[in-house]
This record gives sequence, C-alpha cells and structure tokens, in this order.
Amino acid sequence: MPPTPILLLKTKSSPQDGYEDFFSAKNYNPTFIPVLEHRFLKNNLTQVRDLFHKNAFNNTQTPRKYGGLIFTSQRAVEGFAQMIEDEKDVTFDIQSTPPLLLYTVGPATARTLTTLRDKHLPSATIHGADTGTGENLAHLILQHYDSLYPANKPSLLFLVGEVRRDIIPKTLMDERLPVEKRVGVEELVVYETGVMGSFEGDFENVVRGLEGDVWVVVFSPTGCEAMLRVLGLGPFAGTGTGAGTGKRVFVATIGPTTRDHLREKFGFEAHVCAPRPSPEGVLEGIEAFMRGG
Repeated sequence: MPPTPILLLKTKSSPQDGYEDFFSAKNYNPTFIPVLEHRFLKNNLTQVRDLFHKNAFNNTQTPRKYGGLIFTSQRAVEGFAQMIEDEKDVTFDIQSTPPLLLYTVGPATARTLTTLRDKHLPSATIHGADTGTGENLAHLILQHYDSLYPANKPSLLFLVGEVRRDIIPKTLMDERLPVEKRVGVEELVVYETGVMGSFEGDFENVVRGLEGDVWVVVFSPTGCEAMLRVLGLGPFAGTGTGAGTGKRVFVATIGPTTRDHLREKFGFEAHVCAPRPSPEGVLEGIEAFMRGG
C-alpha cells in the first residue's frame, strides 16, 4: 500500500523534525507547508534579559520576584533562547532553592528547553512536558508550586505570542481558590504571528497534486480560514479549488485551542483532536478515527 499523504501545516524543524521521522516510519508521506511568519519583539525580550540581570528570578540576594517561567509555544522558547544566545555579559543560571522553574506544555517545547537548560541554565528544572494542554499544565503548576512555596508565592512570568488562550492565568489566579493557593501570572508578549502571504497558494498547489485519502494536520488557529477555503470545508463547502475527484480530506488539530477555533469561528468540526501535542498523539487520534472509535 502506498504511503498516505499527510500535510503538516508548519515549518519543518531543523536540523531534523520529529513529525517527519515518525510519520515516514508509519507508512505516511509527510509534506510540510509553512503557514506562519513570526517576528520576535526584541524590546520585550530585552526586558526578560534585564530581569535576570536585576536578580528578579534569584532569591539569594533580594526577595525573588518570579519563581520561574511558563512556555506553551515553540516560538516563545525560540525567542527566549535567541535572547540568551545573543547575550555574553549576563549570567542566566540561577543557583538557589527552590531552583528556577521552567513550565512547559508539551514534549517539543520541553526538548528545546532541555537543550537550552543544559547549556545556559543547568540549575533550572523543567516540568509539564506530558501535560498536553494549558489547562492540565495549570493544574500541575498549582500542585507543584504550592509544594515549593506553601506561602508567599512569587509570580510566574508567562512568555506568550499576541494570540493565546487565557486558561493558564485564569486557572492560577482563580478567585475561587484560597488566597494562599493562588499563583500570580504576568504575561509578556515576545513574538507576533501572521499568515505567510504564499501559504494559500502553496497549500492549494500541493492539494491539487494528491489523490486518494489525505490527512491535514493543523498546528495553530492562524491560517485556518485559508485552509478551509482551499479544501472547500466548513463555510466554504462546495467552493474549494483544491478538491479532486475521489479525494477524501481529513483534518486533525494538534490540540483543543485550534479545534475550538475551527468550531467556534467557522462551524467546522475537525475529524481528530490529538490527545497529546506530539507525533504519537496525532497518530493515536488518526488511528482511533479510522477505526471508528
């Protein structure tokens, strides 16, 4: 049986991409179609550098302002890493108790953070790699943070893009929680995101050349409208220019944020929402769907 085409609406990671390696070994033919353009906000990343310089994460000299950082996107990690790599005169490693905490929502961000931690922040600890969603991560933080700071909790700094859900701040600062259990969250936007001007045309050209069943994996709300327009799905049913005779197209989302965006804004229900934001999670969802489970 020839490999099933799977279109990954993301920029291929370098030097290797876990989605390509995984799906190629599972009789799929992965094709990457970049959707997003990212621009790091240098001034805001400089603010993060200055916080390290001023010991805002360190409790050895002054009361600690932040106990750690939260990351829920690969781009935020990349911006943070770029800032650290560009600085030569600032020490980022925090040697104190409790250690600097790095909270992350998925295995991809955890892997990137681990590489960065091992080189520049060896005293930091990473938590949440298997949580899968912002809501799960928030509940993990509430339990874990309280075990380290049963009273007088320092805030957490959440490095975000301009488009994000507010589930983590809402959960951690929920007024229904006892005051001593709440965790303050300060959000700092470190990158902006837009749709690549070439995406819709590139996507249409790839879809036109395919036959049979096709899976499309969506990693972000950005670009969903163009994707649905090309595929002729949701509000664009019957108008898609990319559909071909005998072609069945299925859509999988990397998680609930993108699934809910498709549902609420376009009235389109994705065929699969990955139970975990990973290649394994995507395949698990696809296989369950194909079995009718």
